[in-house]
Amino acid sequence: MTVAGLSENAMGVCLLGQAKETYPTIAKSWVDTGFKNAVIEHGATLGIGAEVVNRNREKCGFHVVKRRWVVERSIGWIMMHRRLARDYGTLATSSEAMIHIASIGNLAKRITDETTPT
Repeated sequence: MTVAGLSENAMGVCLLGQAKETYPTIAKSWVDTGFKNAVIEHGATLGIGAEVVNRNREKCGFHVVKRRWVVERSIGWIMMHRRLARDYGTLATSSEAMIHIASIGNLAKRITDETTPT
């Protein structure tokens, strides 16, 4: 977790470090165009290839951008859980636990082909 006052570059450097500690075999990361060279260079020192995902400037309106849709789709899935529609937790660990519960629920629905929202 990071604080809201950090710049995207500082946050990216911090998150890549946390990701490498948690998942030592991580080798690839996709980043938004807001992340600059500091994140890419830091990723390279950690052995993580950070690739900047750019929007297609020729297309207007909504269009799927490579790898970004995975994050947006995942956030959309967990937001269907009422507790995650607003941040009611006072502790970051409480919010993190609710995200884990929502993700487990989504995975269970996908495994069992359940289509009825709970």
